Amino acid sequence: MEQKILNVGIIGLGEVAQVIHLPVLDSLPDHYCIGAICDISPKLVSYVGEKYNIKNQYTDATEIVKQSDLDVIFILNSDEYHAECAIAAANQKKHVLIEKPMCLTEQEADAIIDAQRRNNVKIMVGYMRRYAASFVQAVEEIGGIGNIQYARVRDIIGPNSFFVKSTSHVVSFDDIPEELKADKRNRAAKLVTEATGLDANSPYFSLYRLLCGLSSHDLSVMREAIGMPKGVVGAKVTNNGSTFLSVIFDYDQFSVTFETGTDQQGRFDAHVEVYSSHKSVKVQYNTPYIRHLPTELHISETVGEKFTESVIRPTFTDPYTLELKYLYDVITQDLEPKTTPEDFKQDLAVFKMIMDAVQRHA
Repeated sequence: MEQKILNVGIIGLGEVAQVIHLPVLDSLPDHYCIGAICDISPKLVSYVGEKYNIKNQYTDATEIVKQSDLDVIFILNSDEYHAECAIAAANQKKHVLIEKPMCLTEQEADAIIDAQRRNNVKIMVGYMRRYAASFVQAVEEIGGIGNIQYARVRDIIGPNSFFVKSTSHVVSFDDIPEELKADKRNRAAKLVTEATGLDANSPYFSLYRLLCGLSSHDLSVMREAIGMPKGVVGAKVTNNGSTFLSVIFDYDQFSVTFETGTDQQGRFDAHVEVYSSHKSVKVQYNTPYIRHLPTELHISETVGEKFTESVIRPTFTDPYTLELKYLYDVITQDLEPKTTPEDFKQDLAVFKMIMDAVQRHA
């Protein structure tokens, strides 16, 4: 029987679409074809449409989801609009891949879940790190190492542009109307205030955006690897030119340190490492903007007098490609994805733990 090819509509044609999703979709012609694109920049829509030979072009997200022959909508635009676009797509009976963060508030998450259930569609959150082959193998290893004594989660990176400019060609145009730029700013302020109770002048306002952005990857990985924390022992944020956050999570019998920050160095250090008395398991991630850099699994173990260290590279296939192959199976075989909207709500709960702890410390 001939394999079904899913017709994809893409909302948002910025950096992540140009560097990642468009090339990955183009590399999977037996799984996907791109049937329509949408962005608020008319020139960018025209550019991408010409480059990938896509005739159906939109500047209004409410219109692309109505195209009858689309099977799945990729929501890659700014996160202030994720919930609105996901609900609109679900209401048109379209499946959805939504880049992290799925949304910014619990109310938005509940509305997405409701739309998913009412319309009987699949909605999957794009946490590609959880689909990396090394991480999948690491979760199996962690499940068999006995009593966990400690774990560390780290994500300290420099500017994405350091990796993008030297390896990819990304275009943008100055043709977005000022009223749309203002709407984006106003939505961000409204949604973060709704989520945190803070106003835009709070020193912790930008921290919430860091948690929803970069940190959501790490905290989601942490939850799958070792479960949901009981709470936060302590947390502190510093901003001396660069933003850094340190957190100690309570896991009852052990603790987990989480450290994250952004500075101006050209390096990417993201990993999760779990320790037991005789064994440790670590997943070391590379920048996603150079797709085929391997994600490695490091295992250290002592048996008697023998100490061994292993570095395992399960595959050169990048996490995004693995994620989209998984999505294909979810849709065509009617499976339940592991990164569901319900799963994402757990991340919102962790964000709240951290925000409360940081403010208590202050």
